[in-house]
Amino acid sequence: MAISLLPNEKDVRDALGGLLFRDITLSPGEPVVPSPTDPVTIAVYVDDSLGTAAVIVTDLNLSAFAGAAIGLVPVGGAEACIEDKELPTSIKENLDEVLNVLASLFNAEGQPHVKLYATYGFAETPPNDISAILRAFGRRLDLGVDVAGYGKGRISVVLA
Repeated sequence: MAISLLPNEKDVRDALGGLLFRDITLSPGEPVVPSPTDPVTIAVYVDDSLGTAAVIVTDLNLSAFAGAAIGLVPVGGAEACIEDKELPTSIKENLDEVLNVLASLFNAEGQPHVKLYATYGFAETPPNDISAILRAFGRRLDLGVDVAGYGKGRISVVLA
């Protein structure tokens, strides 16, 4: 059984706000897709049969801000990541934890159980099927995210 319910904006805001202990403001956003000029972090979620169920992708800014905020790294550390277009191991591990907990967005009653399977950082190329899901129209939620005290980034939540 595939996931049929896309998380809503309130669920995303509440999940991020609870994780980061920050106010989160959402707005409609452009789809986040990897490109040579726009590095992203990709999280792949699978069901119990290890079938791809969903993908969450965060742009460079949100990757740095979320990874820094959960680890209580000052905003300057996040801004350095953005300038360098690179996440140090500690920030990447923090971001992976945020993405792991965001699996809860998909685990609604009557839906299949979903868990984080893998994350792909800026320099990593995801499998072709994941890239195709990221570029799909339809079952997706594209948002601008403002993390209070850090800054703005983008997130896309896409059902497979």
